[in-house]
Amino acid sequence: MALVPYEETTELGLQKFHKPLATFSFANHTIQIRQDWRHLGVAAVVWDAAIVLSTYLEMGAVELKGRSAMELGAGTGLVGIVAALLGAHVTITDRKVALEFLKSNVQANLPPHIQSKTVVKELTWGQNLGSFSPGEFDLILGADIIYLEETFTDLLQTLEHLCSNHSVILLACRIRYEQDNNFLAMLERQFTVRKVHYDPEKDVHIYEAQKRNQKEDL
Repeated sequence: MALVPYEETTELGLQKFHKPLATFSFANHTIQIRQDWRHLGVAAVVWDAAIVLSTYLEMGAVELKGRSAMELGAGTGLVGIVAALLGAHVTITDRKVALEFLKSNVQANLPPHIQSKTVVKELTWGQNLGSFSPGEFDLILGADIIYLEETFTDLLQTLEHLCSNHSVILLACRIRYEQDNNFLAMLERQFTVRKVHYDPEKDVHIYEAQKRNQKEDL
């Protein structure tokens, strides 16, 4: 699930999470994301990393039309919704407890002809991976999913399973703790990783990763 340690200490920071709707404009659409801090907490609010990653996709940094994409730990589903509006065939995933909330945002923001190309599906990292074909996706998206050290091994296993040699991973995150850098170091053992974008206002980095070519490791 897209859970991150809560560290918004200002009253203004709290206010944006308690709003029932967060409104954005992406891909020539007005997107209204329902938030539910009271019942689902940090998994059900829009974090800055999701906004920055959605903006990066809208900039055309990667080709989306007709490509298969998955959002991991989707939370509110903003990134997956934007990817779908930009033409990708998107599977938007999170743990079971968040799925109904996630579905409500997807259904509210995607026209029927795009909904038909979009799937909301349960995925707990390191588990039920058999529900997805190995190397099935062209693009893997994640916003603020690097935060709990105990999930790192399962997340890496999930990325390894979902990616082919041609898949591209885009991870947007704020580097809050040393453990965040530790994950990137773990990722680099199996993937080629490079920073492709930084938003100084929101202090969010985007990293691109692809499976290492076996020949590179010889």
